[in-house]
Amino acid sequence: MRIAINGVGIAGPTLAYWLRQAGHDVLLIEEAPALRAGGYVIDFWGLGYDIAERMGLLSKIRERGYQFREVRFVNERGRKVGGFSTEPFVRLTNGRFTSLRRSDLSALIVGALDGAVETLFGDSILEIAEQRGAVRVRFNRAPSRDVDLVVGADGLHSRIRDIAFGPQAGFEVSLGYHVAAFEIDGYRPRDELVYVSYGVPGRQVSRVALRDDKTLFLFLFRDEFLSREDRPTASDRKAALCEVFADVDWECPQILAAMTTVDDIYFDRVSQIRMERWAQGHTVLVGDAAACVSLMAGEGTGLAMAEAYVLAAALRACGDEQAGAFARYQASLMPFLKRKQASAARFASAFVPKTALGIRYRNVVTSLLRVPALANFFIGRDLRDDFALPDLGPPSAQHHR
Repeated sequence: MRIAINGVGIAGPTLAYWLRQAGHDVLLIEEAPALRAGGYVIDFWGLGYDIAERMGLLSKIRERGYQFREVRFVNERGRKVGGFSTEPFVRLTNGRFTSLRRSDLSALIVGALDGAVETLFGDSILEIAEQRGAVRVRFNRAPSRDVDLVVGADGLHSRIRDIAFGPQAGFEVSLGYHVAAFEIDGYRPRDELVYVSYGVPGRQVSRVALRDDKTLFLFLFRDEFLSREDRPTASDRKAALCEVFADVDWECPQILAAMTTVDDIYFDRVSQIRMERWAQGHTVLVGDAAACVSLMAGEGTGLAMAEAYVLAAALRACGDEQAGAFARYQASLMPFLKRKQASAARFASAFVPKTALGIRYRNVVTSLLRVPALANFFIGRDLRDDFALPDLGPPSAQHHR
């Protein structure tokens, strides 16, 4: 089949990889002028880790990744008041756990395509016109093409979902938070392989030391602290963070002052996408476009890879019978992903507590994770994916390096 995939993040290139293995003619389209950089550091384990292994990417992922030793909650003087070792996560996943930039994972997956999949950067699908047995897609810039299948892998704010299913407002469920992230060169202090967080009710700022003397900062805050949501430019986003965190202690004044040198700031709502179907005609959704679990789940990138992999398996099993493939894909994954979304929604208030009492409670509970039995109780269930991936077989020799 001729398959157009809108979005070169995680799900899109993963799907392209496995569709190419099956002999399909794949076109990738990305609105950005090049692969996206920056963003935030994600934890990587579970289904995504398994799929990456099948793609031969594990050694490169671990080379690019970070084996963090500790999550540390501090008070306004920088003194440790809570947190936990990452040892339980490593133990409960049998060592199959690492952390890395989301953009680095995306680049590694794209690299596995060996440049053999046609990719249009700086473009996006503008219109999808259903025809008998095919689809005509119109782009912002490139000439129109006829394809057999359109895939929306273009994230939380999916254009393909808007075109085929309707406005985002009909599917987006806010968890009540916003997130922002940026990197700074040469920031001090540094705590190597430690995720350091300081929180006040409804607001939290964290820093992570990265390679090449870079530090990543992650801000999470409840929506009520934001006077208006529309923040289209970097200067708007800086103003929002200065507004929301103006009275927050610890290193916040220093971090906000250093932010003046930053050009690129990730800034978005913390939301989920909840849908009852992921396919319409010859169009289907994967990844965050279909079932965003939000960063509260901690596994969104791995789940996006799982959706892409399962869709590729369903298309292989059903041949050109797309309706059957879509039904198989949805029936297989939707109940599992709805459970992941429910778990993430429950976790949100614990991630950034609303009250001082909630912060103290979180600090006490996280300190107890050093006890193996308690670690198993609190996090063991969420680290185990009760889903069996289908077998697409190993990559063919000519495509595997």
